[in-house]
Amino acid sequence: MMKYWKFLILTALVIFVSCGSDDEDNDTITVELREPSEVYLENMDEIETYLSTHFYRVEETTSNPIFKQIVFDTIAGENENEVSIMDSEELMMKTVDYGDLTYNLYYLKIREGNENEYQPTFADRAILTYRGENIDSLSTHLFDETTVPVSFDFPGTGSGGVIPGFHEGLSEFRGASGYTDNGDGTYNYNDDYGIGAVFIPSGLGYYYSAPTGSGINPYDPLIFTFQLYRGIQMDHDEDGIPSYMEDLDNDKDLYEEDDDFDGDGSPNYLDTDDDGDGVLTADEIEVNDANGDGIITEDEIIFTDTNNDGTPDYLDPDIAIEPEEEE
Repeated sequence: MMKYWKFLILTALVIFVSCGSDDEDNDTITVELREPSEVYLENMDEIETYLSTHFYRVEETTSNPIFKQIVFDTIAGENENEVSIMDSEELMMKTVDYGDLTYNLYYLKIREGNENEYQPTFADRAILTYRGENIDSLSTHLFDETTVPVSFDFPGTGSGGVIPGFHEGLSEFRGASGYTDNGDGTYNYNDDYGIGAVFIPSGLGYYYSAPTGSGINPYDPLIFTFQLYRGIQMDHDEDGIPSYMEDLDNDKDLYEEDDDFDGDGSPNYLDTDDDGDGVLTADEIEVNDANGDGIITEDEIIFTDTNNDGTPDYLDPDIAIEPEEEE
């Protein structure tokens, strides 16, 4: 297996939407903007029909010993006695608040992963293999896959990261208990990593802005199957505060104005001086990884509040280090 990073079409993309033009040479894609709640109900009908009419099996692969392919098939003919995904004990559901809607997100937890391994949040990074398909009239179309482990930074450091439904699914899983470095840039992961799938309504996917050339239609629901080998806690700006803790309004969107405390155009999770007072955030908190596991929890950070006004120093521009007086 090769060791490399790769951003594929999981990364949020934007297309231009035209309201119409008389210019015949205009090749801008025109997409009808639909009511999100209407699309959501339509998507859930498609997803639940698919779950009720299909079953799954897990197949070993010869090309990659650590890759297990989840295969979906229709309940019919010689498969008529198979248990549907909808009736499977491994099918779970969670609710996700995104925009103005609350979504039901189905995910298939075939194996959670090693219980002692880190469970990534929406602001972290993961090493995985995956397969992406879109549901179109109960059939599926493969638009992307890799059997070689790749790394995804969920929020990214630019205009966006992976689609919400994907990281919401992955955040229910854990990685393997360890791996062997083969010395040639490849790894063999212990066979206790997370294995699952997530069924994503388009409002948690690409919605109308399907990537050009992907084969995904506007408003298509998606299926991702995956193997999660490792979750990695991220502190993107290395200020001592894990990135997920810098989501001040707790909406899992790190790019909003509410998450740029000093209004300098750099969101808190990418800003080394969150309050813009000239003192680095790292110098206004105290971090102690008490158990030495490399994972920082909230109880391992002291958010100093020098003037006891209820606002920690790193978010209080009125608190700054006094310059030392010259002797």
